[in-house]
Amino acid sequence: MTDTPPTRVAIVTGASRGIGAAIAVALANQGRHVVLVSRSQEKLDAVKGQIEAQGGAASTLACDVSDQAALTEAIDKVASDHKRLDILVNNAGITRDNLMLRMTDEEFDEVILTNLRGVFVACRAALRPMMRGKWGRIINIGSVSGLVGNAGQANYATAKSGLLGLTKSIAKEMAAKNITANVVAPGFIETDMTDVLPQQVKDMAAAATPLRRFGKPEEIAAAVAYLASEQAGYTTGQVLTVDGGMTMC
Repeated sequence: MTDTPPTRVAIVTGASRGIGAAIAVALANQGRHVVLVSRSQEKLDAVKGQIEAQGGAASTLACDVSDQAALTEAIDKVASDHKRLDILVNNAGITRDNLMLRMTDEEFDEVILTNLRGVFVACRAALRPMMRGKWGRIINIGSVSGLVGNAGQANYATAKSGLLGLTKSIAKEMAAKNITANVVAPGFIETDMTDVLPQQVKDMAAAATPLRRFGKPEEIAAAVAYLASEQAGYTTGQVLTVDGGMTMC
C-alpha cells in the first residue's frame, strides 16, 4: 500500500478574472489547492465558487500586489497555513498605455511597480517555503510586448521584458533546489483588457496573427498547467510563447 502524496498548494495572483481565473481553474483541475489572490474579494469568491462546483479546492486572499509588505505577508501566511507552498503563478498586472512622449513618470513607475517589482517580491517570498519543500514551480506571465515591444506601451513592454531576465536568473539560482522558473508569454487573448480595444485595432491584431484570431484564456492556462506539473521538471528558464504565431521567426 502506497502513501497518498500530499496536495500541492498553488498561489495565482490576478486570479479574479480572465487569464488568472482560467489558470486557477486549470490548476485546481490538476488536484492542486489553489489560493486565489487579487484586490477584489467579491470576484475572488465567484472564482472560488466555480472551482468548488467542479470538485476542486480553493481559498481566497485579497491583496494588492503593488504593496510589497502586504504581498510578502500574504505569501508567508499561505505557506504557514498550509505548511507548504509549491507553485506560484504571477499573473497580476496593469496597463497605463500612452505614447512615449506623453507618458508620465507616474504611469511608467506604476506599471513597473506592479508588473515587475511585485513579481520579484512574490518570487523572493515564495522561494523560502519552496526550498524547504525541495520542490517548486514558478510561472511568470509575460507578454509578446516584452519580446518585440509595442507602440504606446513602453512601460508595459519594459516590465514584461524585465520578467525574462528575472525568471532566467531564478532558474539558474534555484535549479539545484529542484525549483523551476519559466515565463508564459501570451499574444492577444480574449480578456476584459482586449475587449475595450477599438474594433479596428482588434481586426489589425487578428490580421497580424497567423492563426487569424485572438487566443482564449484557457489556452494560456493549459500552458501554465504543464509548466506547473510534475512532468515539467526538466523545463526551466524558458519562455513559452502562446501567441498564434505572431512572433514566430
